[in-house]
Amino acid sequence: MRMRAAIFAGLFVALSLVAAPANAANQISGTAQFIPSGPPPACRNVPGYPDYSAIVMSGDLEGCWYTKILTSKQTPSGVYLESGEELFVGSLNGAQGSFTTTYKFEAKLTPTGSEIKGRCQHKIAADSGTGGFEGASGRVDFKDIIDKTTLTIIRYDYRGHISLA
Repeated sequence: MRMRAAIFAGLFVALSLVAAPANAANQISGTAQFIPSGPPPACRNVPGYPDYSAIVMSGDLEGCWYTKILTSKQTPSGVYLESGEELFVGSLNGAQGSFTTTYKFEAKLTPTGSEIKGRCQHKIAADSGTGGFEGASGRVDFKDIIDKTTLTIIRYDYRGHISLA
């Protein structure tokens, strides 16, 4: 009886591994930041993404994040809205390559333009992946972590999910 139970348990585990979908979502999280002295050589500017210095990603996503602003506006009450496209070049769980996103950023600013709080959502663009990210889908959300005394951005925390094909 024990032998039969052990065989059944082993078969169940094997079948569950086979039955797992190939494109299961990877829950991701980590931090990102601008490097004050400039990004490392691996993250130097990429043509077509000129609007910010590259953000260096660490955690589940390791690599460089580039931004191209398409629209921006600020309201009289201090709300800042921005949208655009971004490019990630790097790795996730050994998969290396790149993908692009469309993003929407919202922030609350002081009258002098310092950020009080901010967040953004980045949807992976269909058919934008290369290498290990070919066929990737998902979303990455960022939250700006701000020093409340100096109103400077310390880092960005991100989380989300990415399904690899």
